[in-house]
Amino acid sequence: FVSKATIETQTEDTMTDAMMKKAASADGFIAALDQSGGSTPKALTAYGVPTDSYVVGEVSMYDKVHEMRSRIITSASFTGEKVLGAILFENTMDRTIEGKPTAKYLWEEKGIVPFLKCDSGLAAEVDGVQLMKPMPELDALLSKGVENGVFGTKMRSLINSANPAGIKAIVEQQFEVALQIIGHGLCPIIEPEVNIKSSDKEASEEILKKEILEQLNALDDDKKVMLKLSLPSVDNIYKELVDHPKVVRVVALSGGYSRDNANAILSCQTGMIASFSRALLDGVAFAQTQDEFDATLKATIDCIAEASK
Repeated sequence: FVSKATIETQTEDTMTDAMMKKAASADGFIAALDQSGGSTPKALTAYGVPTDSYVVGEVSMYDKVHEMRSRIITSASFTGEKVLGAILFENTMDRTIEGKPTAKYLWEEKGIVPFLKCDSGLAAEVDGVQLMKPMPELDALLSKGVENGVFGTKMRSLINSANPAGIKAIVEQQFEVALQIIGHGLCPIIEPEVNIKSSDKEASEEILKKEILEQLNALDDDKKVMLKLSLPSVDNIYKELVDHPKVVRVVALSGGYSRDNANAILSCQTGMIASFSRALLDGVAFAQTQDEFDATLKATIDCIAEASK
């Protein structure tokens, strides 16, 4: 756990080194707090925010979700002891918590490594997969991320069937954009999600591992990435990726599994840690008192951290 006093005396280079060390080796998991415009109403409804208190797509909606995220991040239960990183949506990064920019608050007040969701959503399905939409503004967003003190990024694409050409295209696109991100001094989290409802999920995961290994082996020695992968059908299929010298960390998304199921599968994967979104927010509610909220969040964080060991 990085102390607040240590953090306050860090230069930019030593700060990045400290974040890399934490991302690579600290106990705990990464909180995914990056619901974007499309998924925000569902998250607010699950949290119990009255639908008549905001307008979908308007500033009022983003105000409400920032209130929810601020409550999570400022909670006494949400610390760098068990939450090693947090992924933010751009709108959250642009805002402040207790008067401090969100990413800086996470690192300086909580010792939590900040990441930025950087993709623009999914394209239409082709060859059984959904590539990322074009990101013409990516360089500007990455520059803004660096200014705000984020350590890395996260970008998602989706595999719906075991189509070798489609999966190859997904992995090639992810690594191509990853190099652009590394060029800004940031660490990319590559997320080629495999749909857990896919009838040939296991076959998709075999193809995905092969394509990722090919791309990892082609990376220069000074370039490293993180991987965010669906919980696998075969235990430890991704152990070779966990152990790869170009991989900082392999994290898992809950992907639609219940939290208990996700934790049970994760606990069987050597070296993988959680990066849960919906599974992290299960049980916390708008109407709870602060004590109730903190206790619920603590129980959730404890069980996800335990599964990540």
